[in-house]
Amino acid sequence: MTTHATDTDSPQAEHIRNTERARLRALVEGDIAQAEPLHAPEFQLITPIGMPLSKGEYLGAIQSGQIQYVMWEPGAIAVRQQDDHAVIRYRARLEIVFAGHRVAPADYWHTDTYEHREGRWMVVWSQATAISEMA
Repeated sequence: MTTHATDTDSPQAEHIRNTERARLRALVEGDIAQAEPLHAPEFQLITPIGMPLSKGEYLGAIQSGQIQYVMWEPGAIAVRQQDDHAVIRYRARLEIVFAGHRVAPADYWHTDTYEHREGRWMVVWSQATAISEMA
């Protein structure tokens, strides 16, 4: 049975939102044990400057302190879900320390693809886009 893509407040969509919020909390806290199972083995992040990072590179940079999220405050999370795939999109305010240099708080758009595997939702691809002050 195929379900249609949704952008609703269904229990499944809310579960996906809660999974993303839990992932963000783990990243801000630097809790790799909590973050690791929320990222698929082939996870890839495309940073706002266009740099691709694998799961190991990304979580390793957080674990080592090279990337430290000071604040990550997501706005409303839109969910499009069909069967075991979902795409989420939201605007967030972030403050980050990268390689010891504090980056001023800024707003970003985030688009993430999730897949339901082994009984849980996990992020597969993630892309962040900086929002210019003119937007």
